[in-house]
Amino acid sequence: MFGIQSQCNIEFDEEYYDLESYQGSIPRWCPGCGDNAILTAVQKLCRDEQLPLEKTVFVSGIGCSSRFPHYMKTYGFHGLHGRALPVAQGVKIRRPDLHVFVNMGDGDCCSIGTAHWIHAVRYNMKIVAMLHDNEIYGLTKMQASPTSPQGLKTNTTPTGAYLRPLNPLSVTLGISNVSFVANVAEWIPEAMNKVIAEAFHHPGFAFIRIMQRCPHFTPRLFDPFITDPSKLLMLSHENGIQFSDGISKVYKSQMEHDPSDMQRARELVEMTDQMPIGILYRNPEVPRYDELRKRQRIYSMDMRKAALETEFAKFAVEPVTERNGK
Repeated sequence: MFGIQSQCNIEFDEEYYDLESYQGSIPRWCPGCGDNAILTAVQKLCRDEQLPLEKTVFVSGIGCSSRFPHYMKTYGFHGLHGRALPVAQGVKIRRPDLHVFVNMGDGDCCSIGTAHWIHAVRYNMKIVAMLHDNEIYGLTKMQASPTSPQGLKTNTTPTGAYLRPLNPLSVTLGISNVSFVANVAEWIPEAMNKVIAEAFHHPGFAFIRIMQRCPHFTPRLFDPFITDPSKLLMLSHENGIQFSDGISKVYKSQMEHDPSDMQRARELVEMTDQMPIGILYRNPEVPRYDELRKRQRIYSMDMRKAALETEFAKFAVEPVTERNGK
């Protein structure tokens, strides 16, 4: 009556995911650990993008950061030390419909997992990889990692680390087929949130190195960057990220950096007086291994069974038949 339709035409989502929807077990990281901030940033991304729990997977290796899947109420795989990336690639190539994330520590990625790290970058499959870099082995109680600064005294280097640290950013930028590299600090949530969001929407392998405080073993390691904001160089660009006025008031050292400029990105990560924060390099046109190997044919269950039987038949041992009545 009165020209009003009796049916409501407003459509609602079947289910809305809030932050609590993604909260798994209660985190057991130390109070003040930067991993807590990273967890919050990732949960915000999941909420903002409304990622279905059953379509989201977190994969990790071994270390403090690798407890990450336990604290997400999604699917997760807590694997072996250094082996998170090949597991994640296996998940992604078999189930391209899933959103796949990887969380690794500096020892996990840059030591025992180095070969997997290099080839994951080269394969450029659509995965978001986060390197929690606190520059120390935390879970095994304070051994020098590949990113530990020279001179750092640890249980394995009591007189100080002998070698200059490995730079995860310069290494990644030097790998063939690299498509996305960024650097953030967990105590600057705005930059971290924006970079993780851009990494999620990147069509290939997105590598994010996150400077992460360890309040127990290296509590003062990042103090130079925290107490003196001028030591951080904030990278902004229309094809990268933009910072709010609040961030700009605190971090006055800013630069317009085009993420498509590989040479400039390599120069920035080699600076010794400042640390760049933001997206260093991004190229959405780099070929993806999972796209190149996408299955062109859908196999039914009967076809799969027949293929298995054919393979098994190659190794079958036939019973010996009796000859001449014997």
